[in-house]
Amino acid sequence: MALYMIGDVQGCDAALQRLLDTIAYSPSRDTLYLLGDLVNRGPDSAAVLRRLMAYGDAARCLLGNHDLNLLAVAQGTRKPHRKDTLDSVLNAPDRNAMLHWVCHQKMALLLQRGDKALLMVHAGVLPTWTVDQTMALAREVEMQLQGGQSAAFLLAMYGNTPNHWDDRLAGMDRLRVIVNALTRLRFCTAQGEMEFETTEGAGGAPTGYMPWFDVPGRQTASAAVAFGHWSTLGWLGRTDLLSLDTGCVWGGCLSALQFNLQDDSQTLIQVQCEAAQQPGR
Repeated sequence: MALYMIGDVQGCDAALQRLLDTIAYSPSRDTLYLLGDLVNRGPDSAAVLRRLMAYGDAARCLLGNHDLNLLAVAQGTRKPHRKDTLDSVLNAPDRNAMLHWVCHQKMALLLQRGDKALLMVHAGVLPTWTVDQTMALAREVEMQLQGGQSAAFLLAMYGNTPNHWDDRLAGMDRLRVIVNALTRLRFCTAQGEMEFETTEGAGGAPTGYMPWFDVPGRQTASAAVAFGHWSTLGWLGRTDLLSLDTGCVWGGCLSALQFNLQDDSQTLIQVQCEAAQQPGR
């Protein structure tokens, strides 16, 4: 059985098909872990969702900022962005089934083999969060999405404040910080104050900020952390850090990483994507 992590698909179903053909993926044998942003900006978000739904437990998916945007637009709590390409989902006869499935995907995933751990998130983790705390906080958001008050949550989810974590946070302020860290984070200060405007690579940090994974004393440093979201960062492969958004929808590649948690072996597989958008997320 092979395990694969796949970066941001963003509605590029043809590229996903080519990637799965390249790795000879078999849902009866292999498991996919998709790191969020399954939909939007690419040409066929509905096809991506239908494909992953059909794979059942053989495809385990995170939610990214574009997936949450789909849910908010579908609920009528957010207006579509002019660059959104969500109509294939929103106007589909099986729209409700797809949205139900999206609501039941994860905000974080954790694999453990003995003393080794692999934490998967869409964007990042705040420096004071431990692995266990990250999983618990992710579950708080998942419960909101799956509960009867999901529309109220999606309405209040957007905003840049508070910009740092405090264990005393409650209500929507608490949930907003969790969502922003897990789905939007690139840069923060040494104290964990998040910055959301800059989309440059790691070398483009604003004054006083650094990539979230470079904060000294980060509490998740004992685990390997895999993430997407940051296409200008691109592929980054270390034993403790794996960045897998290689800009498929922006004219780059769609990447899959075959990995073995026991011996830390990694094999990167990439296919070129034909769906090129103009920069701007």
